Amino acid sequence: MVKQWLQKNLKGDPVLWGIVLMFSLLSVAVVYSATGTLAYKSHEGNTEYFLLKHSALIFLGLAFMWAAHKINYRYYSRLSLVALVLSVPLLLFAFFWGSNINDASRWITIPVINQTFQPSDLAKLALISYLASMLAKVQLQVKDWRKTLVPMMIWTVAICALIALTNTSTAVLLFATCMLLMFIGRVPFKYLATVFVIVIIVGGGALAVGQRLGTAVSRVEAFLDKSETPFQLEQSYIAIATGGVVGKGPGNSDQRDILPHPYSDFIFAIILEEYGLIGGAAVLFLYLALLYRGMVTVVNSTGAFGGLLSAGLSFSLVIQGMINMGVAVGLGPITGLPLPLLSMGGTSLIFTGISLGIILSVSRTDSEFKSAAVGAAAGINAKVPVNA
Repeated sequence: MVKQWLQKNLKGDPVLWGIVLMFSLLSVAVVYSATGTLAYKSHEGNTEYFLLKHSALIFLGLAFMWAAHKINYRYYSRLSLVALVLSVPLLLFAFFWGSNINDASRWITIPVINQTFQPSDLAKLALISYLASMLAKVQLQVKDWRKTLVPMMIWTVAICALIALTNTSTAVLLFATCMLLMFIGRVPFKYLATVFVIVIIVGGGALAVGQRLGTAVSRVEAFLDKSETPFQLEQSYIAIATGGVVGKGPGNSDQRDILPHPYSDFIFAIILEEYGLIGGAAVLFLYLALLYRGMVTVVNSTGAFGGLLSAGLSFSLVIQGMINMGVAVGLGPITGLPLPLLSMGGTSLIFTGISLGIILSVSRTDSEFKSAAVGAAAGINAKVPVNA
């Protein structure tokens, strides 16, 4: 019965579903450990406060993931431009009137539920979907490249610049993902170079008038200056060193009470402390497995849009994960990027779930189309999915 229910309701790549489940279970365990003391101090001894909140958000993210995977991924092409247009005023609102957290107003507080929301999460998803859609049209040999390439350049520059006003690391990550996606989409190098130069100029101007120029410069300088280790990185090194090969065990972290943001920016250090090198290698393997399954979906996709969409979303999640882990071990300047699928978060978990759901939608829709095509070829009365 359980197997039949799973086969009926959880379509698409089963391996990807398993990877997400393992990430979710590990996330609940690590966030509970990393927030125990914080919850005790800030919520009158209720050490389960963040555990319950994070678990609820995990389930909500999985629900959005399930809902997104049930929709034919081609509909996201139509929604991407609407979402892009909507994200512009939201990003501007966050810059001028957003909720200030950690010296940056990149959040908007949603009334009634009192939950913060980062418009950059919507903008990232919308821009990647839009680029995949426009690049797919180019693959179909659209005669006038200006009608497709110019809008892509304009939207890439505009969205990355608007995000850079309040969030430098997210803007850089999104820009890198867009450049990679356009490269995969066979955009000529001269156009890529043009986009790069324009984004550097406009993005630099946005950074100068925005909120994070001083922070960005200081973090880069701290990374380049090897004579002194920043406090966050020093505590991360201690967590990693004391964790050893097998770790101290779940819930036995000492640095969670000292390390800033042990439940988000530096959660990988807590994983290495409690689960050791073995646990850290397992997390790295899960991200590589996620990327591999995303690329399998790309290869198996029957259309250019599905392949490009899956590639863009997979790269966005995995590159962010690699950057976060790299920061924790001192391979890059400190950023504010959380570890996807593992860090404690709010609406970011929902948008991560939607991204994974879209990848599963590509896998599900193309699989159903191929099955229907095989059945039709064999003389079986099979119905080809709508819009397939």
